[in-house]
Amino acid sequence: MKEIFELFKIRWAVILFLVVLIQLVMRMPGWGEWYAETIYPPVVRVLSFLTGWLPFSVGDCFIYGSILFLIVYLLWNFIVRRCLWAPLGNGVEYLFWVYIWFYLAWGLNYFRDDFYERAGLARVAYSEDDFRAFLDAYTDALNAATDMVLEGDSLREPPEKLVPEVAPEAFVAYGLTRVPAHVRPKPMLLPGLMSGVGVTGYMGPFFSEFHLNQNLLPSQYPFTYVHELSHLLGCSNEAEANFHAYRICVASSDPWVRFSGYFALFPYVAGNAWRALGAEGYSDWLARLRPAIPAFYEKRLAYWASLYNPQVGEAQEWAYNMFLRGNRISSGTANYAEVIALIIADRKCARDGSGTKNIKIP
Repeated sequence: MKEIFELFKIRWAVILFLVVLIQLVMRMPGWGEWYAETIYPPVVRVLSFLTGWLPFSVGDCFIYGSILFLIVYLLWNFIVRRCLWAPLGNGVEYLFWVYIWFYLAWGLNYFRDDFYERAGLARVAYSEDDFRAFLDAYTDALNAATDMVLEGDSLREPPEKLVPEVAPEAFVAYGLTRVPAHVRPKPMLLPGLMSGVGVTGYMGPFFSEFHLNQNLLPSQYPFTYVHELSHLLGCSNEAEANFHAYRICVASSDPWVRFSGYFALFPYVAGNAWRALGAEGYSDWLARLRPAIPAFYEKRLAYWASLYNPQVGEAQEWAYNMFLRGNRISSGTANYAEVIALIIADRKCARDGSGTKNIKIP
């Protein structure tokens, strides 16, 4: 009995030490970046080597298996064994280990230096002239990309889901790690549930896996692929992940991959255009687009709306918003749309010849 008690104290002492260490990394300037540059790269290489060859998601099995195990374990002890406190304590200890594993295996990337520091970009205050210049370039590029994939007067989905070409060093200049040799996208274990809450892809932090929803439309696949891959490589910010997906896709030689990059930004650009231009200016901008573009967007909205469960989806949106805010993404789920500011800053630095580490993008 004494040995068991000593082991119990040692386990909780280790848990306390690791939780305190994680909290220090979260709060000490530079420690998150040290983790991302020093600890995370070998972690992602080892975990992706161990799990990348498997055709299923180890992380999903772990998450859903853990939920099922805890429910069965606690109910069995409460109802059958009439035992309350010991199993409850074991369950709490297990959740602490999951918490520790999450942050040590990936989650501390939330606390690294921000994108502007790592990319060498100056923050750019909002300027209507800068936004209009971006909007003009984006509109022309989106129209040109659409012309390359039009069939008659309409847009149809491509015949297959295309994997964009991504060089191993494509993200290193932005402070992210190299693309591991064994990495591959994993199918979701419960794609119907994820479609019901509007999730097209996600990063699996426990085993260095990134997941793509099997219900993804082919035109969405390239952009979502790079977005989730960038998370795997150490990017925690959703706007930055959108930035990487955009810059990689629009540089592709494949017309459908380029279209995927430009079109994925359409709702964010449209939202910014509505606020910046007003109703009349916004209507004028829409009139400049190929008619097939808004129609294609409406079809995509209808497709995902048919799979969406509003009650569960709104709960998931609220929970994820709180999670992001608790991990130094102060704008929560609105962070996705902040990609426009990153692109404008990159464009401005490219024109000035300072700071940019990127290909030229519209």
